[in-house]
Amino acid sequence: MLMESRLGIDIPIIQSPMAGTQNWELALAVSEAGGLGSIPCGMLDPEQVKIEIESYMTHSSKPYNLNYFCHKVPAADNIRMAGWEKRLDIYYRELNVKPPSGEGLLRLPFDSRMADLIEPYAPPVLSFHFGLPARDLVRRMKSWGAVILSSATTVEEGDWLEENGADIVIAQGYEAGGHRGMFLTADISTQMGTLALVSQLTNRLKVPVVAAGGISSSKDIKAMLHLGASGIQSGTSYLLCTEAKTGSLHRTALKDQARKTAITNIFSGRPARAIRNRIMEELGDICEIAPEFPYSSIALAPLRQKAESCSSSGFTPLWAGQNRSGCKEISASQLTEELWNGC
Repeated sequence: MLMESRLGIDIPIIQSPMAGTQNWELALAVSEAGGLGSIPCGMLDPEQVKIEIESYMTHSSKPYNLNYFCHKVPAADNIRMAGWEKRLDIYYRELNVKPPSGEGLLRLPFDSRMADLIEPYAPPVLSFHFGLPARDLVRRMKSWGAVILSSATTVEEGDWLEENGADIVIAQGYEAGGHRGMFLTADISTQMGTLALVSQLTNRLKVPVVAAGGISSSKDIKAMLHLGASGIQSGTSYLLCTEAKTGSLHRTALKDQARKTAITNIFSGRPARAIRNRIMEELGDICEIAPEFPYSSIALAPLRQKAESCSSSGFTPLWAGQNRSGCKEISASQLTEELWNGC
């Protein structure tokens, strides 16, 4: 069965879920153009998730994807958190702000309570980052008729996902923006480019493989389909679209092709690709003292807020992939059509 038939879409393009820079409106535009729009839910509370689903369903009967993280949340390491705040103290003093007094908004993993919330909506597609939820939850979601997707960054992760219930595996290449989907290893040296990963996974897995990372044109899509991918997932190219909620500082950085990206753990505690900015340059892209995911972001919150109020993106996670050539300030529907045109 073609991936399009399985997902109920017309063209094999999935819009990558991008927490913090989009809501249901971007997903709607992509789905209406024949692709699969994705709604990021990893940073939303239950009421916000309901609003996203109901807003989308009010405007369209097309399939949509709900995306969640499924990481294990470690206990807070107060000693490490204190050390992180001490390292950031020079910035607190410079910007005249204080470290946060609480944990604030943390990225939480998918669990049975979230499953209870979304079950009445029977979402057609669910995708996950950092592995898969517990086996009983995977079985439960499939009982609704949901198609399950998850990201693999290595061949071993692709094998694991197929064995544990993923219906489609997203091959997330090293070029991709945002968080690496790594879950069987923390070793960055294991990460490979999209082409190499797609080539190996398509020759190995029985389930469809979706290529993600560095894809910004119809030529890129054709190349991945020729390699054996059943479809592609694109995120960075949508960040300048009219339906995206990308902030003005982030948009400015995206347009500056001279600015490079790098993998960093500073903003969340997990490796993720972002446009390099002041804090990455001064602390190093990978900072060993940064607390584990999702705690690293807590101490940075007041710095980001104050800096942004002064029109500075020096402490902002400017998520982006290596290839920003496809970013356009047009409707996401038009961009989706242009990406598929000629394929």
